[in-house]
Amino acid sequence: MIDRMTKYSFVLLSGGEAEFLRQIEALGLVDITRSSKPVDDRSSALVSKIGELKSAIEKLGKTDFSKDPDYEKFSNAAISEIENPLETFKQNEADLSSLQSELSEACRELENRKAWGSFDKGKLEALGERGVKIRFYKTSIKHFDPAWEEQFPLQVISRSKDAVWFVTASDDPEYSFPIDEIAAPEGDEVEAKERILDIQERAIACKGTLLTLRQYIPNLKEDLAEASSSLQLYLADKGCGKAAEDRITTFEGFAPVEKDAALCKAFDDMDVLYLKEAATKADNPPIKFKSNKFTNMFTVLTDMYGRPAYDEFDPTPFLSIFFMLFFAMCMGDAGYGVLLVLIGLALGKQSGTSSIGKLVTTLGAATFVMGIVLHTFFGMDISQAGWVPGWLKKCMITGTVFGYDAQMLFSILIGIVHLSIAFVLKTIYSVKRNGFFNSLGTVGWTLLIVGSVIVGGFALLNVIDANTTKTILIVLGIVSAVGIFLLNDLHRNPLANVGMGLYETYNTATGLLGDVLSYLRLYALGLAGGMLGSAFNSLGMSVMGGGAMGMFFGVLILVFGHVLNLAMCCLGAFVHPLRLNFLEFFKNSGYEGTGRAYRPLGEKAENI
Repeated sequence: MIDRMTKYSFVLLSGGEAEFLRQIEALGLVDITRSSKPVDDRSSALVSKIGELKSAIEKLGKTDFSKDPDYEKFSNAAISEIENPLETFKQNEADLSSLQSELSEACRELENRKAWGSFDKGKLEALGERGVKIRFYKTSIKHFDPAWEEQFPLQVISRSKDAVWFVTASDDPEYSFPIDEIAAPEGDEVEAKERILDIQERAIACKGTLLTLRQYIPNLKEDLAEASSSLQLYLADKGCGKAAEDRITTFEGFAPVEKDAALCKAFDDMDVLYLKEAATKADNPPIKFKSNKFTNMFTVLTDMYGRPAYDEFDPTPFLSIFFMLFFAMCMGDAGYGVLLVLIGLALGKQSGTSSIGKLVTTLGAATFVMGIVLHTFFGMDISQAGWVPGWLKKCMITGTVFGYDAQMLFSILIGIVHLSIAFVLKTIYSVKRNGFFNSLGTVGWTLLIVGSVIVGGFALLNVIDANTTKTILIVLGIVSAVGIFLLNDLHRNPLANVGMGLYETYNTATGLLGDVLSYLRLYALGLAGGMLGSAFNSLGMSVMGGGAMGMFFGVLILVFGHVLNLAMCCLGAFVHPLRLNFLEFFKNSGYEGTGRAYRPLGEKAENI
């Protein structure tokens, strides 16, 4: 459900804005209307600082040099005190990245110099001053001619299985050689090693500083909270209105209705002039959900599409139930449900993923139940297994109905129920917004579609006979047609209403058929996952008959195959249920999702 909001209008003398906003922030309950984007250099700087602080906290939290062979050196290089943790982190992160690039280059240079060994560069330069030029060569073993050592003043420096490195010394101005010389090394092997040691020492110092900075994560979090608060206060101040030649400042804010008494007492104590009234859609109040522990897990999915407008319905209760059901049907395997429960419990023990862990655990439990209903356990069909109790087999959907696969018809039935609820919601909120007589067209469509579904269900269950069914459907058709073709808009020409009714009939008939068939993906994905799991079972079991090695590779195939299948099933089971809710359900329910989230200044307080 959506919490009802009260709109507060505040009037105060200019110059008291900062103190007023600090007091509002301390309450932690009032959403002050403010700009949602940076409006000038100061707010842009605050946004940038918030991003830097978040990045620093995240990266420092993941910093772990414990497996580095030089870890003791990092600890010794750690410094005792840091005045500006954020700037120190930025500088050391940049330095470490630069040093890592330098180290890679230095290692490549060392590899190039190893073949030339150690030499005195000064002596080479002295020879050059005397007119003796030293030339450097590298060639492959098969191209090196041993006769060159007799023909030229040549000295082989090193050899490998593939190449030969050598030099020549000559003062002959007409000197020539059969192959081209290469550039002389800038230094010898010893210099390259010294450079690497220097880079490593500087890197150790950087890593030692980063280790120290991990102790400052709480300080960085405090700075982040302060910067976020400063940004909210600044944007709220920029969103205020000025009047009476800038002598008066006005603010607008919203808070839940149940906090009225406490807030009014607080505003009276603040000695501020304020007006309050019930918020309306025209005020564009923020949206705060009144959810329980179950639906609260699925709020993140609603926010992915958009929060409802103030006069819309909260789709989260419906989204939570049907997303969970659709996810379980797409997974369709009780064994995978057990694994998801274990994964969810493990995530729930981690501080950063506890909320995700609860959702994964819930979805895993639903997958286990639906896997039993669809009689699949790690790709095995358990409907014929002897170890499964008879009462449990009665809960399984097997065989065919009217010549069609029972599971396929179950998917279609779930889709029809889902869409019927969407039409009912559309009608309820259309009547609530526009009134009954201005919603007769919508009422007509819902009466026709949902009424036909209910009557058809009763007929299939033999609750009513064929003649009664026919009579009811004819009456439903006539009553619905009046609303659809004649009274869909009481302020429009009747002929125009008929034309619009025909147009809507074409769109609804074609669109509704496609929407219903879209739910076949629930059956198809569950079937595909089960068949792929069964294929891995067959492959793994066929390999296990080959002794110890066969047993090893068979188990490897089973583990790898089911892990891969689990990952693919989870991807499909997340995307396709979202599509069915966001597209089919939201479209047919008229949901728009144009609201904004409730974000009070300061921390939320339950009691003031």
